[in-house]
Amino acid sequence: MIAYMDLNEQADKDFSRARRWTLVRRLARRFRDDPLPAFEDLRRPLRAYNRVRLGTRVVPVSSIVGTVGRQKDFDGSFMPLRASVGERWKRIDLAYHRAEDLPPVSLYKLGDSYFVEDGNHRVSVARYHGTPTLEAVVTEFRFPAGTGRRDRDVQTPDSAARRTKRAA
Repeated sequence: MIAYMDLNEQADKDFSRARRWTLVRRLARRFRDDPLPAFEDLRRPLRAYNRVRLGTRVVPVSSIVGTVGRQKDFDGSFMPLRASVGERWKRIDLAYHRAEDLPPVSLYKLGDSYFVEDGNHRVSVARYHGTPTLEAVVTEFRFPAGTGRRDRDVQTPDSAARRTKRAA
């Protein structure tokens, strides 16, 4: 006979595993910080102030590389850094296991990269479970005309790694 786990227990187990993954990654990097890139830190030097609402889109989770304001709660892989995010993370995980519909996340697009404005916990749970895409309400920030900047001018740690892979 197979013993079935309560969904609350499963969510607790998933959160604990996600936290362990974070710890293992931090140890592997010899305690080097692996913070999420902050949207404002990249937008300001590029002077990308023009925003255009693109509406609801399906976005690859791998393209979501940073956040608008939760850098201290999640690491560079969107795994939880703090136990304080646990209750909300577990509620999202429960909804995932129950196959409930969740509202779309809200993302800012800068170049080819996306930054979470609202929905960091949903992105974290999606990354944990290996979900390839998420539904998102996207607002794109565009570079001013005449600056000569292009999408590839946005340098995040994740986008630089993707470019290196493509070149190889």
